[in-house]
Amino acid sequence: MMKVKDWIETLRRSMKENSIDAYIVPSYDAHQSEYVADYFKARQWLSGFTGSAGTVVITLDDAGLWTDGRYYTQAANQLLDSGIRLFRMVDPGVPSYTEWLRDTLKEGSVIGFDGKVLSINTMKNMEKILSLKNISLKIDIDLIDTLWKNRPSLPDDLIFTHDIKFAGQSRVQKLDQVRKKMKEKKANYYLLSSLDDIAWLLNIRGSDVPNNPVVISYVVVEENKCTLFINLSKVSADVEKELEKDQVLCLEYNHIHNFLHKLTPNDAVLLDPLKTSSVLYYDIPNHTTKIESLNITTKLKAIKNNTELSNLRTCEINDGVAMVKFIKWLKSSVESEVITEISASEKLESFRAEQEFFVSPSFDTIAGYKDHAAMMHYSAKEDTQYTLKNEGFFLVDSGGQYYNGTTDITRTIVLGLLTKEEKRDFTLVLKGHIALSSAKFLHGATGSNLDVLARGPIWEVGLDYKCGTGHGVGFFLNVHEGPQSLSKTPNKIILEKGMILTNEPGIYNEGKYGIRTENMMIVVEDEETEYGAFLKFEPITYCPIDLDGIDMNLLTDFEIEWINDYHREVFSKLSPHLNPDEAAWLEKETRKI
Repeated sequence: MMKVKDWIETLRRSMKENSIDAYIVPSYDAHQSEYVADYFKARQWLSGFTGSAGTVVITLDDAGLWTDGRYYTQAANQLLDSGIRLFRMVDPGVPSYTEWLRDTLKEGSVIGFDGKVLSINTMKNMEKILSLKNISLKIDIDLIDTLWKNRPSLPDDLIFTHDIKFAGQSRVQKLDQVRKKMKEKKANYYLLSSLDDIAWLLNIRGSDVPNNPVVISYVVVEENKCTLFINLSKVSADVEKELEKDQVLCLEYNHIHNFLHKLTPNDAVLLDPLKTSSVLYYDIPNHTTKIESLNITTKLKAIKNNTELSNLRTCEINDGVAMVKFIKWLKSSVESEVITEISASEKLESFRAEQEFFVSPSFDTIAGYKDHAAMMHYSAKEDTQYTLKNEGFFLVDSGGQYYNGTTDITRTIVLGLLTKEEKRDFTLVLKGHIALSSAKFLHGATGSNLDVLARGPIWEVGLDYKCGTGHGVGFFLNVHEGPQSLSKTPNKIILEKGMILTNEPGIYNEGKYGIRTENMMIVVEDEETEYGAFLKFEPITYCPIDLDGIDMNLLTDFEIEWINDYHREVFSKLSPHLNPDEAAWLEKETRKI
């Protein structure tokens, strides 16, 4: 914490030298990514808070961090004695950091930030809120870079192509779809900044962001060509040749700025204001038409094609096999071996590494024992991790990146004796999970329409969880993928056939335990009637739900039938890939109740 305090004081001196009254340090990179390369972890470096989401604001005499409900407990612990106050941004009555700055700063103050890591939408919203006090924004000043000694360098590993046998569509086919949408929007240039969209569009992958197989780059699509702006040392001769064959030209990463400067009054540029940085926005001349819209590629990649879905179903079977091997090992070894949160995570990764097409975890495994699991995005550390015992809950939220898909699964594993309260809460979470998984809904429904189904059983006892219920998942891409989601937050994105969503309600009892049950689901057709087309969810995660955690008295006949049907499917899918001992164990874990 002394380092954090020292860095903040050094930053304040730099702010004074540059006539800045407040400085904003977000979590994003130059591409508005959720997960970022080490080079871009300025907010973590400055504050000591290691969660993936949050914004630090430093004034000359105060400091605050805004983060969401997933990280309240973690942030409170990590910010202790740092001089940075925690603002629980999801709670009622808590101002946004922009509102706080408006109310805190004097008339005519100056706010600074690195415009490469703040989006157009964020900047415009700030301008609107702050204009009443004549507070100005200085968007081109990176004070962190001058202070952060030994800052990690940008990654430079080679990129590779994602085979069409996995992707299902060639980059030429995808570019054709994009160009058709560009014409509809009357744009002759399409500026693409978001890394997962670029990777999907060009069927390229890399290792620039841990656990996310993306490539730090920009893309500009025109009618007859496409330009990839990337560190050229990352592109092998073979990959460059393959891209050129499909009319994709590679230029140096930083040349994007000169490229945009040269646009003319006759040009119209399509861009996503949520995913494009303020700096790029101002690189485009004022005389050039700017068309602001959700990325074309965002909706295209959200609906998986038949090849992707077929691959993903196979991928989920392999991932389920790894999970079964892990849970069997854990339950049989917890009494006889020293197992910690970290060693358990490493063991699970070793089981995944045995599976075909495995590349890496899809995110850092969340392995929380007892009260550690009450922190939704807990990350175990060597000096604070727990050793597991044959009692209580062990929550493991994990996933894998495979050439044939991306997985995300949470199981709360019973290691021994449970209290009545623990069994009740485990069962309530399961009831919420079943209610959502079983939903039948009319086309036109959104994730915010359905979110209440998962919360209903939990709300009935006066509890809630301070996060969404589910998110989209990429295909050998980011584990969190929009635009669809399941959340109380209003969402206008209609759920479509072929979309992927997670189903992960939970109960987090601070200081005691955390419970979450998560499967991935595909949106599939159900039936068409005179009232329209009805859809439903197909769970594609195959792994037993721990029967030892269930209070049978709380289940309905329908819920019991759902559990039995689901476990019958799990056993059918996974048992052929297990040895006799593992299959016998799985048969017991999926027994009829």
